[in-house]
Amino acid sequence: MNIRLEQLNVTIGDIKGNVQLIKRALYRANDDDIDLLVVPELAVCGYSPMDLLERPDFLDAIYRANDELVQSSKETALLFGTVTPNDTGHGRKCFNSALLIQNGETVAKIHKTLLPTYDVYDELRYFEPARSFECIKFKGVKIGITICEDLWHNFKLPYISYDVNPAENLVQLGARAIFNVSASPYTREKPGNRQEMLQKNALKLEVPIFYANQVGGNSALVSDGDSMVVDRRGKVVARAPLFDEAFVDVEWSPKDDSVNALKPGSTNIPKKIEQMFWALVTGLRDYLRKTGVAEKVVVGLSGGIDSALVATIATQALRPENVVAITMPSEFSTPGSITDSKKLAQNLGIELQKLAIKDIYDQFKETLDPLFRDMSFGVAEENLQPRIRSTLLMAYSNRFDFLLLNTGNKSELAVGYCTLYGDMAGGLGIITDLYKTEIYDMAHWLNNEYFQEEIIPKDILAKPPSAELRPDQKDTDTLPDYDTLDGILKAYIEEQLSIKEITAFGYNPALVEQITTLVDQMEYKRFQSVPGLKVSDKAFGSGRRWPLVQKWS
Repeated sequence: MNIRLEQLNVTIGDIKGNVQLIKRALYRANDDDIDLLVVPELAVCGYSPMDLLERPDFLDAIYRANDELVQSSKETALLFGTVTPNDTGHGRKCFNSALLIQNGETVAKIHKTLLPTYDVYDELRYFEPARSFECIKFKGVKIGITICEDLWHNFKLPYISYDVNPAENLVQLGARAIFNVSASPYTREKPGNRQEMLQKNALKLEVPIFYANQVGGNSALVSDGDSMVVDRRGKVVARAPLFDEAFVDVEWSPKDDSVNALKPGSTNIPKKIEQMFWALVTGLRDYLRKTGVAEKVVVGLSGGIDSALVATIATQALRPENVVAITMPSEFSTPGSITDSKKLAQNLGIELQKLAIKDIYDQFKETLDPLFRDMSFGVAEENLQPRIRSTLLMAYSNRFDFLLLNTGNKSELAVGYCTLYGDMAGGLGIITDLYKTEIYDMAHWLNNEYFQEEIIPKDILAKPPSAELRPDQKDTDTLPDYDTLDGILKAYIEEQLSIKEITAFGYNPALVEQITTLVDQMEYKRFQSVPGLKVSDKAFGSGRRWPLVQKWS
C-alpha cells in the first residue's frame, strides 16, 4: 500500500483554515492514488491550544470540523490528530485523539495515552488519557496508532517515567506497523534524538514506524517537521525536510515487511547551528503571519553581534524591504559601532535610520540632578540610555505599526545583564534562547557557509562585546568570558546540575556560586521579558517555572 506522511503548518485556533489545509492535502493524496494519508497531532486546532480547550464553543467548533472532514473523506484514508469529546461522564471533558476516516465514515478513533506534563507541556490539564489499547484493521492488516508522547515512552525523559508502553502493547496485540501523529516542537537536540528513538523502537518492536510531525511556529514553539519512515531493521527509508511544508511517500508491503521510498530524497539532517537558524527564521515569519500584529519589523542596531544577528535573521525571514534598523549612538558609543551598523545595513539591503540620544540623555540627567546631585556616575545613569532607546524604538513601532524585535540573548537574560524597560523591550525575542557563544557560531556559519561572503562585518565579530554605557566598557568588566559563562549556565539551567557538580568540571567554585546566584536572583527580570523563540531543551518561559520568592540555593 502507498502511504503519505504530510507535515502541515497549522495555526492554533484557525479551525476553518486548518481544515482547508487538511482537505487540500487529502484531495491531492487522493489524486495521487495514495492509500493512506497521515497528518499531525491536533491538526484541526493546532498545538497547543492551551486554555482555549476550556471554552465549550471552541470544542464544539472542533467537533463540527471533525464531522466535516469525515463527510469530505475520499477513497484515500486519512489519519489526523484532533480533539474528541469524553462522553463517559468521568474525568476531563475531552481526549487528544487520532481519527482514521475513509469514504464518509469514521474507521477508528484512538486516544492518546501518555499525556506529557513537564517543560512546556501541560496536557493533563485538559485531556483524559486512554485506558486501553486496540489495533485497527486497515486493508486487512492490523496497525497500531499512537500520538506523539505514546511513542517516546521513557526515551531520554528526565522528568517522568511511564509504567505503560503504548507501542509495545499494540505490537503485542498484533500490530504489523506503528503509525504516529505528532506535534513535536524543535530543540537543538530533537532531530538526532527523534531519529534514535524511532530506530530503537523499530528494532525493539520489529515493525516499521510511520511518523508524521507538525511544522511551523506557534507562539514560542517552532515545530520542525522531520516526518520520517523507519523500517523494521531501523533504516530511515524516507525523511521530510526540516522546517518545510512537505510530504514523503512510501510503499509498504506487509506481506514481506518491506518499506520503500516512492521518490528518492536525502535522509540527512543539517548541522545544529543551521537547524537553529532556520528554526528562528520560521518562528519569526510565522509569528507575524499568524498573529497579524505587523508585517514589518524594526531593530535597534548597536553595532554589536546580537543586533547584527537579529537583523540578519529578520531579513532572511521577511525580506529586506520589511526590516528597518535604527542606530542610536550616545557619547559612549565608539565610532566603529556606527560605521559597522551602516556596513551591516548595506550588506543586508535594509533601511537604516539614525537617532542621536545625547541631548535627550543630558536632559534626563538635568531633570534628575536635584535627586542625584553629588552622587557618582553609576548603574542608574547607564540604564537611562537603553531606556531612552527603547522609548524611541517603541515610538517608531507605534507610529508605523512595526513589531520591535528584542535583541537580548540567553547569557544576558540568565544573569540579568540587561535593563528592564530598556534593552529588554520588544514584541518578540529572536535570540533569547541562544547563548552568546552560539550567536558567534551562527554568525560565522552565516558568513562562511550560508552566504559565503562577509555579510556580518568582520569588525563586529572581532570587537570585544560591550554594552557601551560608560567609557571603555567591556562585558568582561562584569562577567567572565562567555565560553566560561555559557558552560556554567548550560550546566545549571539545562542540565540542572548542582554547584558541586558544576565545579567538578574545573570551574572556580566561587564563580559558579556567583553565577548560579545571579540566575536565581534575576528571575524577576525574566518574568517581565518578551516572549522568545525556543530552541533549547530548557528555555526561559513556560518551560522553566521558577519561583520569584524562594530561598533555595
